[in-house]
Amino acid sequence: MPEFGVSTEPRPKRVDELIDSELMAKLDQVDVMSRKIFAGKLQGERRSKRRGVSVEFADYRHYVHGDDLRFVDWNVYARLDRLFLKMFLEEEDLSLLIAIDASASMDWGNPNKFVFARRLAMALGYIGLVNHNRVTLYAFSREGVQPLPNLRGRRRTREMGTWLLDLEPGDESAFNDAMRHIALSRQGKGVMIILSDFMFKESYEKGLRYLAGGGYDTFCLQILSPEEIDPGKHGLAGDLRLTDIEDEDTAEVTISAALLKRYKENLDAYCGRLRDFCVRRAISHLTIDTATDLTTLLLDYLRKRGLLK
Repeated sequence: MPEFGVSTEPRPKRVDELIDSELMAKLDQVDVMSRKIFAGKLQGERRSKRRGVSVEFADYRHYVHGDDLRFVDWNVYARLDRLFLKMFLEEEDLSLLIAIDASASMDWGNPNKFVFARRLAMALGYIGLVNHNRVTLYAFSREGVQPLPNLRGRRRTREMGTWLLDLEPGDESAFNDAMRHIALSRQGKGVMIILSDFMFKESYEKGLRYLAGGGYDTFCLQILSPEEIDPGKHGLAGDLRLTDIEDEDTAEVTISAALLKRYKENLDAYCGRLRDFCVRRAISHLTIDTATDLTTLLLDYLRKRGLLK
């Protein structure tokens, strides 16, 4: 019987195990959405729907908390009693930054959080490449920040996939230092996506403050395994010695219905505080179960949240 939460999932060894041709074909029709108005540097290179001031109206999308109310169509609201934002076609040069938590806590769960994060990063990065966005990836842990900078165009897909395959989870996280490094090194304007479980012994507040503002839309995608979300449902029971996977701190506990209930309440409260902290700084937050189908996540959930279109 496998140890609780220890991954039994095979590690991807080829780029097509991170993203297959069927998913790539679906993502060819998807683009990254910027919720802010960006002044394009490469005029005429690409055109995309985004919220902004333009004479060429394109579409509507549902209002998401944190969006600029200046772009709400109040006539539609008067008719339907629902908030919609007006989208326009404009030229832009958009940077896409993807930061992957490579600390030891991510290498856990079934499906494994680190494998899921790399697959999601591959899919999001591919979307950026095929739409001629400037794509930069980062992996961060206590060992530092490992960058793959300034990719552009579909031809860089294999290079990105090989880099993701070569990543290995490290030891402890160093979130605040990593976010400061990334905030100081990023250029231009665009979208930043953080893929992490956000299970840091250090606080996350300082790191997220580094990312707030500065011309980037920031999305925190909190990746949790089914065992973390509902450990009782996945067989956690009895007298146990729990060991922190990053710093090897231990605790002896007796798993009971009351303890599992308190754990769930604490987890919900922790995720809620993270979400509220993000909302107050115009950062989008979404909790993702690694059991979620990747295609559904990309083509449904992330579209509804305004990251993709």
